[in-house]
Amino acid sequence: MSIQSADARVGRDHDYQGAKSAAWIAFALTFLLNVFDYVDRQIVVSMLPDIKTEWVLSDTQLGALVSVVSLTVAIMSLPVAILADRWSRVKCIALMAIVWSLATIACGYAVNYFQLVSLRGIVGIGEAGYGAVGTALLATLFPSRMRAFILASLQAGAVVGAIGGVILGGVITRHLGWHSAFGIVGVPGLILAVLFFFVRDYKAPKLAPKRTTGFKPLGGAGPILRQILKTPSTITVFLCNGFQYFVFSTMVAWLPSFMHRSYNLPTDKAAMRTAIILIATTVGAMLWGAVADRMSRKNKTAKYSVMSFTTFMTFVVLGFAFNFLSPGPAQYGTLVFGAIFLGGTIGTVSASAMDVALPAVRSTTVAIGTLIQVLTGFAAGPVVSGMLSDAFGLSTALAIVPLASLLATIGFILTRPIYGRDLDHAAARDAVS
Repeated sequence: MSIQSADARVGRDHDYQGAKSAAWIAFALTFLLNVFDYVDRQIVVSMLPDIKTEWVLSDTQLGALVSVVSLTVAIMSLPVAILADRWSRVKCIALMAIVWSLATIACGYAVNYFQLVSLRGIVGIGEAGYGAVGTALLATLFPSRMRAFILASLQAGAVVGAIGGVILGGVITRHLGWHSAFGIVGVPGLILAVLFFFVRDYKAPKLAPKRTTGFKPLGGAGPILRQILKTPSTITVFLCNGFQYFVFSTMVAWLPSFMHRSYNLPTDKAAMRTAIILIATTVGAMLWGAVADRMSRKNKTAKYSVMSFTTFMTFVVLGFAFNFLSPGPAQYGTLVFGAIFLGGTIGTVSASAMDVALPAVRSTTVAIGTLIQVLTGFAAGPVVSGMLSDAFGLSTALAIVPLASLLATIGFILTRPIYGRDLDHAAARDAVS
């Protein structure tokens, strides 16, 4: 297979693909949509104490309200990404935003657990593929030298949204009730969705047999997947990061309840304490993304050094906080410090995958990564932690969870040589394309 070598080629990515201003407008709208994606996704975590009391639910059931969104994202992300790669990334993003925003508003009208968990699943269907498609769009519009920072900043928007969801969920629930909170936060996504229709898309290069003189449109899922499997690190890096996201998703889902139960804080104050920890995660994501970009100028596999270090420090610091410190200022300060490392792989993982992926299959590559990370991390974390909490208590569950970051560290160390070989193959591929 060869890559189109016309002016539209984006494989080398040394400069902006198109106007610089258009790239930054696309970034701004994609970032804001990512914020409200996660506001709508995570707002439920601050409502869990009130929903638990109103409907008399177990922690496993509460965890499912968080995990079901990630699960439906995982199921639908790959077909949506394939559609985006073959049709339009911009239109897919706008339509997805409309679906998840309407579903969020509808959650406010749920009258029982089955209705709420079902509507939360529809939120996930709307959000499916958004991260993958948005990542592919920005990875191509911006130069490769900025990739880790740009994608870390995009993913930081997810953390900002999670923070906003936690805070808004806590404050609105306390004053107006959790039903009203869903309705209020669903509106901004609809407005941004309309604006996104005006964002400039990019034309991905087409895959075509070398023997042909022209270029044929990208085929079905089989050819796309075969192209992705030619760079195995694009799969293994997401698998390793799934363990880190197991810890991250657990923290986002259960820290408000932990602050409520162990620190005896009301819903809104528990949400604010959690938000500070998530802000530290956002700072960490951008900090370590910039570090990875700078180190990669001299060491081509430096991104993996950064990810290995931050996942190991997550294991050490959070493990110490939950296992050896009692609720209080010392434990809380340690959790804030650990959160800086918790965000260390956000953005850098996607950047390393984009470094070796063909531009024509970037959305699908990230969608496969989303599926892997959701199944091993985002969907599994909240519900498995809820099961551990039902069995042993929430404090014990949170003390066990950081072990997953140690597994991530081992995985990144073992995968680093594979990434190095894939970088060499990508460089050779671009040189002859």
